[in-house]
Amino acid sequence: MEEITLKQAQETIDSWIKTYGVRYFNELTNMTILMEEVGELARIMARTYGEQSFKESDKNRNLADEMADVLWVLICLANQTGVDLTKAFRENLQKKTARDKERHINNQKL
Repeated sequence: MEEITLKQAQETIDSWIKTYGVRYFNELTNMTILMEEVGELARIMARTYGEQSFKESDKNRNLADEMADVLWVLICLANQTGVDLTKAFRENLQKKTARDKERHINNQKL
């Protein structure tokens, strides 16, 4: 499968929603769904990398699929609110670089 940019992901999800999903859920509903999906991801992480043990109902969960669910809903929210994720990511990376370019290198704990 070929690479996909953030812009392509936003366009693909928008097209999918309009073709198969009828319409976007409202922003508040999608925000709640995002929290639900993050919780499902957290559950797998806690059981895979943390001390919690898997329940029978957890055993068929897929880490990559749960991450993709989080990304899907986040992209839906970006589309609904007019956020260009490519631009936002670039600006966020610049902000972090300017703010933290020496912070982590000089952190004795790391």
